[in-house]
Amino acid sequence: MRIPSDSEIRALHERFAPTPQTLASVLTHCEIVCRIAEQLLATPSPNVGANLGPDLDPAPALDPALVRAGCLLHDIGVYALYDHEGTLDHANYIRHGILGHEMLRDAGLPEALCRFCSCHTGVGLTQDDITRQHLPLPPGDYQPQTPEEQLVMYADKFHSKKTPPTFLTAATYATTARRFGPGKEATFTALVTHYGEPDLTALSHEYGHAIQTTTP
Repeated sequence: MRIPSDSEIRALHERFAPTPQTLASVLTHCEIVCRIAEQLLATPSPNVGANLGPDLDPAPALDPALVRAGCLLHDIGVYALYDHEGTLDHANYIRHGILGHEMLRDAGLPEALCRFCSCHTGVGLTQDDITRQHLPLPPGDYQPQTPEEQLVMYADKFHSKKTPPTFLTAATYATTARRFGPGKEATFTALVTHYGEPDLTALSHEYGHAIQTTTP
């Protein structure tokens, strides 16, 4: 599989972004998630390779180039939720993953890259989640199936594009995960044990985004 270069990925962002402001927001978030994932790859937890169960069972070897592309592409579907004036459709935000999957598929990218979009929301969405919460998504399971998909999903949990954008500690996101249904906090806690926590301090200073240590 050919993995697109950083410049090709940026061109896709520029193609889909309706305004310069949305481009800056989404692309910066994707770049930050990439930095977090690469940090986790560079300093792996001693638990990497441990068996996390049938839904979370990554192999110890990951493809860094695939992880990088997945991070840089995972949120591209957010652009489809902005109007031409840059107003975000918050009510349908949960659809950004499947929208991104469709956008990348239509752009000719392989399924392995498209899945980074549809399989990174929360700590994975199941058919039961969709039915029980009446989510506006096609029936199906949107969960990471490869170690690369899992790492991108995990790294994404440590930064938010909200206004103003913030970094999130593991403890902060764990509290948020509870809202998404039974077992979600436990799933995230298992990921923290598996991958460890990133050091957000330097990134916070570099990007000027505060570290949120409590939930609203």
